[in-house]
Amino acid sequence: MAEEETDVKSKIRLIYDTDANNELDDQFALMYLLVNGPTFDLEGVTVNATRSGGNIDEQYEEAKRILKLGQRYGQIPLFKGADGNFETIRPNVQEADFDGKAGVDFIIEQANLAHEQELILLAVGKLTNVALALEKDPAIASKMRVVWLGSNYPKPGEYNQDNDTVSMNYVLNTQVPFEMVTVRYGDPSGTDAVKVTQAEINEKMPGMGPKIDTPIIGRHGGEFYNFGDYAVSLFEHIDYYSDPPARALFDMVAAAILKNPNWGEQKEIPAPILIDNEWEERPNNPRKMIVWENFDKDAVIQDFYYTLENYQLVSPKQP
Repeated sequence: MAEEETDVKSKIRLIYDTDANNELDDQFALMYLLVNGPTFDLEGVTVNATRSGGNIDEQYEEAKRILKLGQRYGQIPLFKGADGNFETIRPNVQEADFDGKAGVDFIIEQANLAHEQELILLAVGKLTNVALALEKDPAIASKMRVVWLGSNYPKPGEYNQDNDTVSMNYVLNTQVPFEMVTVRYGDPSGTDAVKVTQAEINEKMPGMGPKIDTPIIGRHGGEFYNFGDYAVSLFEHIDYYSDPPARALFDMVAAAILKNPNWGEQKEIPAPILIDNEWEERPNNPRKMIVWENFDKDAVIQDFYYTLENYQLVSPKQP
């Protein structure tokens, strides 16, 4: 299916910042961006490393696999970001080289470009790359918007948050527009409620998506010519904690609400801060943020299937 020619001014301009090899929702979100060409103007992909999924090289390789399955590897820029955490890397950001430099510099470069569309930094892992970019060039706080998939707010805990709480608190104390797409494990109000079963994936997804001539080798082995078949493999090699076996597509929800904000509810609050793993409200804080919750599971999942089946690829950024 050919790429649709759409006025770039009407598209959502973004960078996708991901720990791509962590679970399986990062891959779904990236593919969703790639097949929504009329909606998204994907400037590039940056990766970071969280506790699961290996080091930065393994995170990079998984993002590379999905870009290949989406026929955009070598055409959408892909950069390595931080392997370590913000507190460790922060003193070095003005040096000629530091952990995460390629990804961080790409974020800064895109934020500083003269462009008619605002830049959204869609972050679906830890916030290390985001915080490092703001530390290195504080002026970009007024030149982009950060949408982050993370946190069980107002409850403590959550994987992305816990992987680098210092970076999250740093971002909360800047002036960059910030939106938190909540996770809320076990709570119907968070992205954790947007689950698909293994049986549903096995039934619906085989063969779906763009087709490539040279297969990728999946992270669990095997050869794959389309994302649908790879998704089946991902669901075969993941832990389940529910009956029937199901997994949440957290990150994909964060991408979907950019496409249609009516698929979630948002509210503005004074930005809190996390102290000793407990949220402390700051009701007099003039710095505000957006909290997203109560997502339309059916609409989000149906749109994912529809766009994967009727895909229109994002425009290339490189020849």
